[in-house]
Amino acid sequence: MAKKIKAIVRLQIAGGAATPAPPVGSVLGPHGINMMDFCKQFNAKSSDRKGQTVPVVITIYQDRSFDFILKTQPVSELIKNKCRIGKGSARPHDQKVAKISWADVEDIAKIKMPDLNAVDIEAAKKIVAGSARSMGVEVID
Repeated sequence: MAKKIKAIVRLQIAGGAATPAPPVGSVLGPHGINMMDFCKQFNAKSSDRKGQTVPVVITIYQDRSFDFILKTQPVSELIKNKCRIGKGSARPHDQKVAKISWADVEDIAKIKMPDLNAVDIEAAKKIVAGSARSMGVEVID
């Protein structure tokens, strides 16, 4: 028989660096799961992604057990890494902070494809290009 789901929690945690301190503790604590157990499992699974932001979806069950799925790095992080910038523009339509080629957009789209709501690579490229534009990164040919 399937377990009853109590909650689904989404977090973004540094790869291999989860600790029971906030934000992990303050989000998972009210659900009563063993935070040290979660942190050990998360750190083991994400140890190859140190220095990256790792989105995670945690399914918490009524019996206080849990499962979690690691997602790919956020599009904004991938764009910042490709363009070698610290952050996006505060005024993306007026101030451009970098340029990115369609080839780089396609590379990012291929990495993010499993997590994007897109049917093909062209749709994924449009999603990534839109994210780039909203960060003040100009997409060039």
